[in-house]
Amino acid sequence: MTDIQIKQFHKKITQGLSISRQRLVERTKKNGGELVVMQNGKIVHVKAEDL
Repeated sequence: MTDIQIKQFHKKITQGLSISRQRLVERTKKNGGELVVMQNGKIVHVKAEDL
């Protein structure tokens, strides 16, 4: 792979992860659930509606 191809591939992966995260939050909000995230080095449960 060339440098350009690697950058394009990286961009697509980053965009895919962003879309996936957005869909997860939306689906969890719809179901009234919580997500587990790390904040300040600690694992916490956060209601999706608070994101």
